[in-house]
Amino acid sequence: VQLQASGGGLVQAGVSLRLSCVVSGRTFSRYFMGWFRQAPGKEREFVGGISWSGETYYSDSVKGRFTISRDIVKSTVYLQMNSLKPEDTAVYYCAAGSRWSERAREGSYDYWGQGTLVTVSS
Repeated sequence: VQLQASGGGLVQAGVSLRLSCVVSGRTFSRYFMGWFRQAPGKEREFVGGISWSGETYYSDSVKGRFTISRDIVKSTVYLQMNSLKPEDTAVYYCAAGSRWSERAREGSYDYWGQGTLVTVSS
């Protein structure tokens, strides 16, 4: 399975940005998808995920601002980020996992994308 994340960039605080993650190599619906991020000098943290059935789950830090969706035909997962803040600056990673009950844990994910950098200026 290969995951290719894209869509990062340099933006000002308050604007929106949408990240994409294209999944190839295996049946897209076999996995649930998650987004993580790693800010400079910090550990990687869970952002949110979407299950096989379309159920979504978000960390408290992004709930209400970020939305995860997917296009099964395109085998693509999206992370819509609204009202961006400087503290959202990080490298964002998409990942494919098989243990939805432990979706916030990195160990639940079998495949990872290469990451895309999002920088939010104040």
